[in-house]
Amino acid sequence: MRLIQGNEACAEGAIAAGCRFFAGYPISPSSEIAEAMARMLPRHGGVFLQAEDELASLGAVLGAALGGTKAMTATSGPGFSLMQEHIGYGYLAEIPCVVVDVMRGGPSTGLPTQPSQGDVMQAQWGSHGDRAAVVLAPVGVQEVYDLTIQAFGLSETLRMPVTLLYDEVVGHMREGVDLAIPDPMTLGGRPRSSQPAGPSFRPYKANATGVAELPDFGRGYRFHVTGLMHDERGFPTTDTSVVAALLERLENKAQAAKDLVMPEAYLMDDATLVLVAYGITGRTAKAAVDTLRSRGIRAGLWRPRLLWPAQDEMLRGALQNAEMVVVAEMNRGQWAREVERVAAGSVILRPLLKAGGATITTEEMVGHALDMLEAPDIASPDRVSGRTTELYANISSGSAVALESKVVE
Repeated sequence: MRLIQGNEACAEGAIAAGCRFFAGYPISPSSEIAEAMARMLPRHGGVFLQAEDELASLGAVLGAALGGTKAMTATSGPGFSLMQEHIGYGYLAEIPCVVVDVMRGGPSTGLPTQPSQGDVMQAQWGSHGDRAAVVLAPVGVQEVYDLTIQAFGLSETLRMPVTLLYDEVVGHMREGVDLAIPDPMTLGGRPRSSQPAGPSFRPYKANATGVAELPDFGRGYRFHVTGLMHDERGFPTTDTSVVAALLERLENKAQAAKDLVMPEAYLMDDATLVLVAYGITGRTAKAAVDTLRSRGIRAGLWRPRLLWPAQDEMLRGALQNAEMVVVAEMNRGQWAREVERVAAGSVILRPLLKAGGATITTEEMVGHALDMLEAPDIASPDRVSGRTTELYANISSGSAVALESKVVE
C-alpha cells in the first residue's frame, strides 16, 4: 500500500500492465504521468520520448505498438483534440494502445488547472467517421491504477486504442493504493496469426472474435498498414460491401467491452431515486445516496466505469424500478443524453450540471434530489405517461442548479 497521486497511479498501472513505451507532450493537468514515466521506464527497460507535440506523440505510440510494444500517451483536452485523427487511424488499422485524457475545463485553453468532465462526447465522437470507442472512467486513485491495467488488456485483446478518461481532481488527489501485481491471465494479449507467412497472408482476416490477425512487425511477416478502407490483405478498397463489413466488424468487436468492465451499483436493489454519475462526481453521488437514505429516501447510485460503448442493457435493468433519475456531471449535459436515450421517457429525469471549474458537492446533489421529490409534477400520478423530458433548459453555467426540466405533454 502506497500513498500516491492519481496521475502517479496511472503510470504505476501502465508499468504493471507491461507498458514499455511512452511518448507525450507536457500539458496540465496530466503532466505528472509523463514525469513519472520518464523516471520509471528506463528502470524497466522501456523508452520515454518527449515529442514536439501531441500529434507526434501518438504517432510514435502507434509505431511502437505496431512493432509489438505496449505503448501509451497522456494528455488533456487540447492535446486530446489534436490526437483525434491518429486515434481514428489506430482504430481502423487495429493498432492497440492506451490514450489517457486528464480532463480540464474547455473549450480552447479553457481552465488548465481546474476540473471538468467536458471531454466525454469527444472521447466517442472526436474522430470523424463511424468509430466505436472504448472509454474507461475511474472514480479514485485505486481505480486509476486498476483501470489503467484493464485498459491495456482491452487494447491488446481488441486490437484498438482505448481511452482512460478522468478529471483533474482524480489526477491530483492522493490516496492509499494497493499496487498489486496483476495476474498475467488478466492482461489479455494480441491475437496471434494462425496463417503462415507468405504471399497468401491476410493480416486483416478476422479470428472467431472478430479481431484481425495482424502480427507485430519483426515476426517474419510482411504486410501493409493504411488509414484507407482496406480489404483482408490490408490494401485500399472502395468496394462498398467490403467497407461496410469492415466497419461492422470493428464496431462489433468494441462492443465486447460491455461485458468486461462492470459498473458500480450502490444500494440499487430497492432504489426508486437513482443517481447516475461517473468519475469524481460518482464519488460525491455515493455520499449523497447515504445522506438521502438517512432521511428515509430510497436512493441508489449507478456509476459506469465504462462510458463508451454505453452499457444500454445494464443501465436499463438498473432503472427498471426507478421513478426519478438524477444524472450529475461537470459539464453542460453530455452523458445525460445517453441516460435519456436508454430511459426513453420511462422515468422523470433531471440532470444536475456544473461547468464552471468546480466539483458538484454532496449538499448540491441532496438539495437537487429533494427539490425533485417536492416538485408538483413529480407528485402527479401520470408523471411520465406520454411525456418527454427537456434536459437542458435554464442551465446556469458555473453553478450547480436544481435544473427545472420542462415536462411537455
